[in-house]
Amino acid sequence: MIERVCRILEYSKMKEKLISFASSSLGKQRVKELMPSFDINQIKDAQERTFEGAKVIRLKGRAPLGGLRDIRPAIKRAEIGGILNEMELLDISSTLHGSRRFKSFVERMVEDEIELTILPDLTSQMVSLQSLEEEINQAIDENGGVLDSASSELRSIRQQIRSHESGIRSKLENITRSSSGSKMLSDAIITIRNDRYVIPVKAEYRGQFGGMVHDQSASGATLFIEPEAVVQINNQLREAKVQEKQEIQRILQELSALVSVEVEELAIIIEIMTEVDFIFAKALYSQAIRGSQPNLNEEGLIKMKKARHPLIPEEEIVPIDVELGGEFSSLVITGPNTGGKTVTLKTVGLLTLMTQSGLHIPCEEGSTAAVFQKIFADIGDEQSIEQSLSTFSSHMTNIVQIMEEVDFQSLVLFDELGAGTDPTEGAALAISILDHVYHVGARVIATTHYSELKGFAYNREGVINASVEFDVETLRPTYRLLMGIPGRSNAFAISRRLGLSDRIIEEAKSHVTEDSNKMEKMITSLEDSRKKAEEDLADTDALRKEAEQIHQELVKEMENLEKEKQKVLQSAEDRAAQSVKKATAEAEKIIAELREIQKNNPAVKDHELIDAKKRLEQSQPSLATGKKKSSPRLSKPNVDKLIPGDEVKVISFDQKGHIVDKISDKEYYVQLGMMKMKVSKNDLLYINRPKAITEKPLTTVRGRDAHVKTELDLRGERYESAMMDVEKYLDDAVLAGYHQVSIIHGKGTGALRKGVQELLKKHSNVQETRVGTQGEGGSGVTIVSLK
Repeated sequence: MIERVCRILEYSKMKEKLISFASSSLGKQRVKELMPSFDINQIKDAQERTFEGAKVIRLKGRAPLGGLRDIRPAIKRAEIGGILNEMELLDISSTLHGSRRFKSFVERMVEDEIELTILPDLTSQMVSLQSLEEEINQAIDENGGVLDSASSELRSIRQQIRSHESGIRSKLENITRSSSGSKMLSDAIITIRNDRYVIPVKAEYRGQFGGMVHDQSASGATLFIEPEAVVQINNQLREAKVQEKQEIQRILQELSALVSVEVEELAIIIEIMTEVDFIFAKALYSQAIRGSQPNLNEEGLIKMKKARHPLIPEEEIVPIDVELGGEFSSLVITGPNTGGKTVTLKTVGLLTLMTQSGLHIPCEEGSTAAVFQKIFADIGDEQSIEQSLSTFSSHMTNIVQIMEEVDFQSLVLFDELGAGTDPTEGAALAISILDHVYHVGARVIATTHYSELKGFAYNREGVINASVEFDVETLRPTYRLLMGIPGRSNAFAISRRLGLSDRIIEEAKSHVTEDSNKMEKMITSLEDSRKKAEEDLADTDALRKEAEQIHQELVKEMENLEKEKQKVLQSAEDRAAQSVKKATAEAEKIIAELREIQKNNPAVKDHELIDAKKRLEQSQPSLATGKKKSSPRLSKPNVDKLIPGDEVKVISFDQKGHIVDKISDKEYYVQLGMMKMKVSKNDLLYINRPKAITEKPLTTVRGRDAHVKTELDLRGERYESAMMDVEKYLDDAVLAGYHQVSIIHGKGTGALRKGVQELLKKHSNVQETRVGTQGEGGSGVTIVSLK
């Protein structure tokens, strides 16, 4: 059944796109063998591998995967004692070099503190066979030829060959250049026949050179003769070439023996590099389709945001939001032909197959996909001519098989359910089939033209209507999926736009039942309400973005003012320090002069000099830098201690804020605007205590008076302290009545983010988590939904 579903949903076409991103024949073969998995642990692992590959591409660009060859047949032959040829050995060397280069690439990323887990684990299993690679490279050149340096014996033999060839050419050139010899030749050239050097002699001069005839021209006018003068040297050359061939065979046998020793390690390298190529093919494909890693579940919950069909060009596709498996398990989509109903069906089906194949899906981050044990699809007209089945019979044959196998862990896709027969009976069958699948517990999406199914979805708990939008003005579908709203027929509106008279249309309307009219009016009202809500949402979003921009500008301006203030204070401090320094020097000069006077006038006493110096020191200006070192007492003596919620002033910053938490009797966490900072008690000035706050801990207060922000900033904190802060913050947020909060952990090395996310998974008050979107802080923020 899964093979048929993959064919219907064009899974193989998706793989054709994926295969183009593989770097080697090994990776391409792995893609060809790819099929959806039904084990959630395997799927999670495959998804994580794709995610890590995408992370490497994002940070470092394409990984070095060149040089990989399918050497499995070669190493099998070496294992049983076979002799590998030059190209097979060269492929082994190339693969070893490629694997070694990729391993170094991963090691450098780890040294750069890029957080990776899967790739370092894979590469650690590969043993470096650099010595084998060098042995092969020293014996065989890049074109597959055995080098003279492969052995001293081969070098000696080839020197003999070159010497013999030189001697033969010299003798033959003397013949071709001589006046007597040249007139007996058809052409003054030296050529080769049967691996022996010969010259082209005119047939009538055959007996002038002696030797052997090796060939003749097609006309018989020219004979290719090996002159008697070079026969002996040609024989010696022939013997040397036989020796060369034997020596090359010995060298190849020796190298093959070295390969046979490393068969197991070579097999591991091939297996791992095949997996690596496959990982990066998936990652590159994810980048091409702007894919994201979905959240996985086995509860049949699907929440695909801005989902796009990967086989439809991006400039043509309209993203859709699809939700299934929460409050409702069945989705009935209605709307006109060519409106996008079948595309919606295929999008959900193919993206589910891709998810279960370990691939990222073309949706927004934070989308959720379910892992199903069975996937069924009845889409399109697949009637069998051989069986003489009608369209209806063909569909019913498929549906009968589906009904026999469907269970609560299934996803079922029906296209035009009940079509091809009497509308009344077809609609009744469709309702009955949907009821059966619903009661089994499966997740089902069905498209239909029948208006009866609109009422069915409206009146059944766990079933919801959806429709594809149609623009009556342009007479074109918009391909948008509208959840919760059934599709209108639009027949009357389209007919009027095309010019049909109002009289005929009004008469037609009189034949429509009152229930149908009510249904159409209800749908129209729902569509109008939805459009108004979308417009309001767009306006609200624009205002929110404007407010955020103004807020950011104000924060920046405040920071600039604070910097300017500090700059002015520093300048004043520097000027004052210069004045003090100058005054002190002048005072010392005066004291020295007074002492000189004392020598000449004993009446001037020491204590008088000391009093004079003290008065000079007191006359020096005092510096007011804004950084007061005094420790003022609390302005209200009736307050024994500060508690969370107290309004205070941080003296050193001249800023007002409120106490967030107590660290010790001498230190507190204080919230100053967007910043939370650790402040000494001596640097705090008590201002006020809100009436709603008592001496009780902050966690007992609910609502707005709780002074709990909707976000927790952990940046700059130590790991252990951060974990404690998260625990306490979650408790405070739950008691404050928050449904969603943000935890800012930053990107960094990823250790803090990983720790936070592990804690959130285990926390009893956490319903679900997701990574922040671009506007929320991206991967540096985790969004938490609370129970």
